[in-house]
Amino acid sequence: MTATPDDLARLVDLITSEVLASLGHGNGHGHGHTPVECACHGVLYDCCPTRVRGVLDAGATRLGLHAAGGRPGDVSALIDHTLLKPEATREDIEVLCREAREFHFATVCVNPTWVSLVARLLRGSGVGVCSVVGFPLGATTGDVKQYEARRAIFDGATEIDMVINVGALKSGDLRIVERDIEGVASTCRECGALSKVILETTLLTDNEKVTACTLAKAAGADYVKTSTGFAKGGATPEDIALMRRVVGPEMGVKASGGVRDYEQVKAMQAAGATRIGASAGVKIVRESLGEAVSAGVKSGY
Repeated sequence: MTATPDDLARLVDLITSEVLASLGHGNGHGHGHTPVECACHGVLYDCCPTRVRGVLDAGATRLGLHAAGGRPGDVSALIDHTLLKPEATREDIEVLCREAREFHFATVCVNPTWVSLVARLLRGSGVGVCSVVGFPLGATTGDVKQYEARRAIFDGATEIDMVINVGALKSGDLRIVERDIEGVASTCRECGALSKVILETTLLTDNEKVTACTLAKAAGADYVKTSTGFAKGGATPEDIALMRRVVGPEMGVKASGGVRDYEQVKAMQAAGATRIGASAGVKIVRESLGEAVSAGVKSGY
């Protein structure tokens, strides 16, 4: 569908305001000139994890409790226990679900082909079922992503993690990106599932991250998420802090890609993450409880 002048004007206004804010214009730090970087991390002052930690600890959002410590065992409720390797077997998926029942993770996150099995194995456990759409490249068309989401929900998914059209974003085709997100987000709302929007942050500039978060928020998504785990990089506290500042306290922020230990989880929480995607969930929970764990961990997410 062709964008109308009103559509384009609305998108330009939304994105311009967020980009200017991220660069320090109009606040007490940038004074409309060169954006100020923090001394501790070398990132924009408003995106500094140390600064964000203070805001959260002061009670700006429910993350203040997490950043302040909380009960270590509660970390399991933040984790999407994930296995998205193409070579994953039925036995691997069954083990994943047994671990999720034992440790009470937020969800089990799997490829669409395994959703119906996972929904059966987790029935009555209180653990959600998460699946992925347009994964891992985001390069399928919006109508296909919308169908994929609907089918996964039909099979038992309660949460959908979709990958944006990265190429369209980098081409400046913002209406395509918004409609891409909106199609999946609206399907999830209609079917009572949560929607998470994967940005693939390692492929984006900071301004593109701001734009993607703004479009996800405008489209009514529930979360923004850093990474698929299949690109060259993953979640960083700096990206989480930037994403949190753009979407505000009303949306979730999911850190995924390379989060493999409890220290990393705490850093992501302090920066503003409310959900963690990890294949090393069991190791992370055991570390949070002070238990000794082996050096070997699962990888690939």
